[in-house]
Amino acid sequence: MKKLVLLLISIFTLSLYSCRETTQEKTEDAVEAIGKDIEDNVNKAGDKVKEGAKKVEEGAEKVEREIDKEIHEDDN
Repeated sequence: MKKLVLLLISIFTLSLYSCRETTQEKTEDAVEAIGKDIEDNVNKAGDKVKEGAKKVEEGAEKVEREIDKEIHEDDN
């Protein structure tokens, strides 16, 4: 009877340990996936900021050309 109880306790202990490892692996995988998603989104946000900065720069250049054009027209 003692051997049966010890065997059952051993099996139960091993199954808990195995489940804990599986859960830990799944958690690590989830953390890695979250990290990759964050990295991808940061990169996308950086690209959008660069695009916005380029548009602002182009707009400023256009305004500068228009101002120069107005100034030179007034000189004539």
